[in-house]
Amino acid sequence: MRANTDWFKQARWGVFTHYLTGADTSVEEWNRLVDSFDVAGLARQLQEVGAPYYFITLGQNSGHYCSPNQAYDSAVGIRPSKCSRRDLVADLYAALHPLGIRLLVYLPAGAPDQDRVAMEKLEWQSGPHRNLEFQGRWEAVIAEWSRRWGKKVSGWWFDGCYWPDAMYRFPDPPNFASFARAAKAGNPQSLVAFNPGVLNPIISLSEYEDYTAGEIDSRAGVFPACPGRRVSGAQWHMLSFLGSWWCGGEQPAHPDELIIKVTREANARGGVVTWDVPIGRNGLIPEPFLRQLQALRQALGR
Repeated sequence: MRANTDWFKQARWGVFTHYLTGADTSVEEWNRLVDSFDVAGLARQLQEVGAPYYFITLGQNSGHYCSPNQAYDSAVGIRPSKCSRRDLVADLYAALHPLGIRLLVYLPAGAPDQDRVAMEKLEWQSGPHRNLEFQGRWEAVIAEWSRRWGKKVSGWWFDGCYWPDAMYRFPDPPNFASFARAAKAGNPQSLVAFNPGVLNPIISLSEYEDYTAGEIDSRAGVFPACPGRRVSGAQWHMLSFLGSWWCGGEQPAHPDELIIKVTREANARGGVVTWDVPIGRNGLIPEPFLRQLQALRQALGR
């Protein structure tokens, strides 16, 4: 059974940031970066622009993650751990929750492909493979985070679900059902989306996802029309970026009027839109993007 997405629909739009580092970053430097993340400052920015929810990346290809995880450390055996000492997600929740801002997280569906040791230990094969051993380990990693955070995290966005027939469409686990169950281990009402890649129109990849991942490349300024609130039973949702690329650019790439129009039209049909913006090493959103988000708030009301 899908989770209730009413709060998500009522939110209408929110903010996403990629907080990442390179594979050559040392463990010490990564911990310094995560420790320097200004959660209170970001929370104030999100409140100022009227964002009702916020996504942050747990990690991506480098093998560095912004929260500790024993299941991950046990599986990969890397010492010292490339998972940060600070639980940035828990600290973000502590800053966002009093302001009424929900927190959601991003995680790739595959192993960090710039970390050779992690790839080998997790037994990940990129491409259309069953990846039985990998998926079992990955679900254990996800479930540990989910149980620790519980209701502090309201949703998950899983990237790179590019081979659904080869990896997840099976009656026996690991499959889409067990994948979603791991993410909901600590919060059964947590929302889950599986990203099949950039597709227009936006589709729902599985009956076990609560909302569509909806990745859209905004560089051409062409955005999908929302056909209505539901797509194959899932809440319609689009994720795109305001800059020149994901977490990139010095200025917004499109005028305020276009971003307002796209968001307003999706909302009018029951859809939800999330906008990715760059974020500094200190965890703060650059001023030009704050101005565009402010314009969005003023146009749509909050």
